[in-house]
Amino acid sequence: MRKIPFAIDEYYHVYNRGVDKRRTFLDEEDVQRFYDSLEEFNVLEPIGSIYENTFVKKFGSPTSKLGTSALLNVVAHCTNPNHFHLLLEQKAEKGIEKFMHRVGTGYTKYFNNKYKRSGALFQGRFKSVYVDSNEYLLHVSAYINLNDHVHQLGSSTSKSSQLIKSRSSWKEYIDERIKGICKKDIILGQFRSIDEYKKFAFSSLDSIIRRKDELSDINALLLE
Repeated sequence: MRKIPFAIDEYYHVYNRGVDKRRTFLDEEDVQRFYDSLEEFNVLEPIGSIYENTFVKKFGSPTSKLGTSALLNVVAHCTNPNHFHLLLEQKAEKGIEKFMHRVGTGYTKYFNNKYKRSGALFQGRFKSVYVDSNEYLLHVSAYINLNDHVHQLGSSTSKSSQLIKSRSSWKEYIDERIKGICKKDIILGQFRSIDEYKKFAFSSLDSIIRRKDELSDINALLLE
């Protein structure tokens, strides 16, 4: 059984990586498909395919999911070439478990079909850490939003310059024009301005990077 029970209105850091540390996102289409999954699978009611729902959103249809209830709130997110991080608030009974099962199964099916492979794509069941304080919540949001800085992905110093770049909810947080998928008021509502949050996030990240060798719980999340 999972060691951490999921409770409604509580926050959790959820993450996983590719089996044998393999890359799970090989191009931008893969990344977009994963994010489509995060949006389309976050409903209580069973849904059709991502393709069908994308068509509905574009052209309109009586079968649109508008008005349906969500399983959870996505607070922050990021994808790297071989792993992902999510900060989630559960809003329905077993919401996170249902959501992650749909996302994992759906994305693996898409990936295997596209690349003519079979078998598991991710390293077992997703991992999770209970966010047990507001201070921890704020720091995890910074860690996930700025995860590319943690791994130095997409920078000139990256050892794997051919890999696709990290993608995260950072732009959703710092640009009010971007709607995105995050319930970002949970975090931004605690700061007087976006600039104040930006300063906090970079300060928090600097502290995490400096102390990562001392923090076993952080080391566990630095998925290479």
